Amino acid sequence: MPPTSRDAVRPAVRPAGWSAVPLWWLVPGAFLAVLALAVAVPGLLAAADPLAADPVDALAPPGAAHWFGSDHLGRDVLARVVHGARHSISIGVAATGLAVTAGVLLGLAAGLSPTWLDEALARTFDVLSTLPELLLALLVVAITGPGTVNVIFAIAVAQIPTYARVIRAQTFVVRRSGYVEQAVTFGRSRLAINTGHVLPNVLGPIPVLATIGLGQAVIASSGLSFLGMGPQPPAAEWGAMLSEARNYLRVAWWEALFPGLAITLTVVCLTVVGRRLQRRFEGRTP
Repeated sequence: MPPTSRDAVRPAVRPAGWSAVPLWWLVPGAFLAVLALAVAVPGLLAAADPLAADPVDALAPPGAAHWFGSDHLGRDVLARVVHGARHSISIGVAATGLAVTAGVLLGLAAGLSPTWLDEALARTFDVLSTLPELLLALLVVAITGPGTVNVIFAIAVAQIPTYARVIRAQTFVVRRSGYVEQAVTFGRSRLAINTGHVLPNVLGPIPVLATIGLGQAVIASSGLSFLGMGPQPPAAEWGAMLSEARNYLRVAWWEALFPGLAITLTVVCLTVVGRRLQRRFEGRTP
């Protein structure tokens, strides 16, 4: 039957997938996909050598030869930003993974331990949480010394209390749930209950926290590298690039602009994705 005039003016119904994924959310997702490509295969996005210096071409403004310009040593800024993603993101991922692992174990230990041990661990988490993460990481690096491994360890130590407190609270909730009490009634061992029932059910908030925490770890790693405590020159790392560019802001603004934009966009996109995951986890509409 041919469509009537009423059918002709009836608005088309959007597929459910479109309403579930707003278009504005696709932008940070696309940026993070490009960022992942830069970490995995940086040469695909920037073929130039990030360490190749050309004094004759130093401080060249953005143009056809250098899309992001060149730095004070004549190195291509685009290549250094793209290749620097591997250092900055790898440090953030490693620190976040270490913090999640330690936080889950300590949170479970606190939630499943006797009262006196739980109180001791909980007060320790509270004290560490009162300090800003970057300040705590800086304190740890001051004790352990500079270097990539020490920076990863320092950032992880600063983030552990966040994950441990959440896992501890989740453990208390799960321990009092009906299925755990039923497993106890059936005579299952404590190890089987903790590994089969408690642990899988306390990990729900972790992907959300880890996504947001990764952005915070990137900021912390860049800040420590800016202070000269991370990867050392001539390594291409966003914070180290900002540190080198601060003396040339008046004559070569592009040397600091693009690594700064890379840090900002990475953190903003990770935060947007993390907040959306949080809304989905809490059962709220997008």
